[in-house]
Amino acid sequence: MAAEQPTATVPGDQTRIHNIGYRNYDAPRLGRAYARRSLYSQSLRGSYGLGRSAKSKVLPMLLFVVMCLPAAIMVAVAVATKANDLPLDYTRYAIVMQAVISLYVASQAPQSVSRDLRFKTVPLYFSRPIETADYVRAKYASLASALFILTAAPLLVLYVGALLAKLDFADQTKGFAQGLVSVALLSLLFAGLGLVIASVTPRRGFGIAAVIAVLTISYGAVSTLQAIAEVQSGTGAVSWIGLFSPITLIDGVAAAFLGATSAFPGGVGPGNGEGAVYVLVTLGLIAGAYGLLMRRYQKVGL
Repeated sequence: MAAEQPTATVPGDQTRIHNIGYRNYDAPRLGRAYARRSLYSQSLRGSYGLGRSAKSKVLPMLLFVVMCLPAAIMVAVAVATKANDLPLDYTRYAIVMQAVISLYVASQAPQSVSRDLRFKTVPLYFSRPIETADYVRAKYASLASALFILTAAPLLVLYVGALLAKLDFADQTKGFAQGLVSVALLSLLFAGLGLVIASVTPRRGFGIAAVIAVLTISYGAVSTLQAIAEVQSGTGAVSWIGLFSPITLIDGVAAAFLGATSAFPGGVGPGNGEGAVYVLVTLGLIAGAYGLLMRRYQKVGL
């Protein structure tokens, strides 16, 4: 019985073209600006737990209430006693509440960037029209905006309360404006430092501990050294020591140029000459933090 011979197959015989329904995208392409705004808004919402689980809202909302509660109490006291002025200057409020601010930065800076590093989603951002500068600017601006909301809200409570208490409108408006300038600088500085520290590790817990350590230990060390210098009559050294802590930097700028009463030992802040150095160091740290973040994410996105 003869064996069946295989039939020769021409290579092109198995080729098929299937129409599976793909269509061209005809809608507008929104581009980098839209992506940057979206990343900013989502990161800002995330800083207060909006759009996330209920558990994620507890700490930021609690810290917001803790920031505003003393201001509300001060206003109530001022109205009830018919005081001639508020118990605390606008420029001093954030300095007094710096522990709450540091805790907020420590909790939200890692939340903003550490998860992207841990789950390796940063390269996915850069696979779209968004670039490294867009990512860094959106994250920096969102955390700085969240901090400004946290620190400016109690000042607004103080200002509205002062007007209700019929305190001098011009003085209160001037003080409120000075306070806003002070907390704007503080927000930029703390956001930059917090993001730089948090971007070093993908572990959120390590990021929280590192941010708390840098902000609180530096303030404690500087305050101790300033007290020692004051006791030893080294009043000139007190101002220069204040350059080595973020919160004392803001305190020095506010005392030198915004008419604030300094929290330095003896209540003597830097003069105008020393204050100029404080401003330069503060702006240098803000610019340096932005530069470090750019270099960090240029490496991550490769």
